[in-house]
Amino acid sequence: MAQRTLACTACHGAQGRAGPDGYYPRIAGKPAGYLYNQLLNFRDGRRHYGLMTRLIDPLSEPYLLEIAQHFASLELPYAAPPAPRASPEVLARGRQLALQGDATSRVPACIACHGERLTGVLPNTPGLLGLPRDYLNAQLGAWRAGNRRAHAPDCMAQVAQALSAEDLTAVATWIAAQPLPAETRPVARLAAPPPQACGSASLPAGRQQP
Repeated sequence: MAQRTLACTACHGAQGRAGPDGYYPRIAGKPAGYLYNQLLNFRDGRRHYGLMTRLIDPLSEPYLLEIAQHFASLELPYAAPPAPRASPEVLARGRQLALQGDATSRVPACIACHGERLTGVLPNTPGLLGLPRDYLNAQLGAWRAGNRRAHAPDCMAQVAQALSAEDLTAVATWIAAQPLPAETRPVARLAAPPPQACGSASLPAGRQQP
């Protein structure tokens, strides 16, 4: 499978560790359900990137699931995060949004859905640590503008549209600057029910996270 996914790692870096330019994210170790459904989202037009769509179009759904499970099974070290390029005030605001949310804007804390360590939750919620600020900014901006979508109810679109441009940058900057915990794998479940309904699709019946 490593040989068959060279088309993936040409952009996403060796073994899916992330591309060097900040826009091709790490896919190694992400939950299989998340990776599988993002492949379907590119195929079905909920996400837009022509190269991804052309690569995926000829492939069957069982093969896409094999690809997702392959990258999900990889446990690889993360690179050290870059030094934050922001003022202490911006970082403090980003930390508040990530760990506490903002009740006045009806924005839940990132940890309420992405796990207390922000390393993701099986089988469908990705980790946020180890992602570059530019990538996080771009994805939140795409949700805010309606250029990236998920199955209804699209909770990330709701969150991104409730964030101001300044808050979007603050939370992306703070997350990108965080060190990785000793345990980087996604957690099996959240400690409490998520604060809002999300329409993330699940893995096909009988196919579980490796």
